[in-house]
Amino acid sequence: MASNPINSTALATSALAAGGLLGGFAVAQRSKNRQLGGAVLAAVGVACTASWKASSGPKVAGALLGTYLVGFGVSHPLAKKIGAWPAVSVAAGATAAASLVLTRH
Repeated sequence: MASNPINSTALATSALAAGGLLGGFAVAQRSKNRQLGGAVLAAVGVACTASWKASSGPKVAGALLGTYLVGFGVSHPLAKKIGAWPAVSVAAGATAAASLVLTRH
């Protein structure tokens, strides 16, 4: 049984989603402006959701947007246990992995 290869759009969108979580946090931390970091997170979330919807349909897009947002939310309490950057990295990795798995055709 052959496995489905990862297409370049799925890989790029997965990387973008991880980058949105990491980048949103970096912008918020560096600028000391949480709203600016949230704007980065939101803009990337919109772009990823559009790509997921185009490639895999609205149900998958909704599930992945939920994963993206839950990752963001979970990173906050997790940061109290393992630190901010490790927590955001875990959330970004989990979101990217879910994106790759669910958008594989």
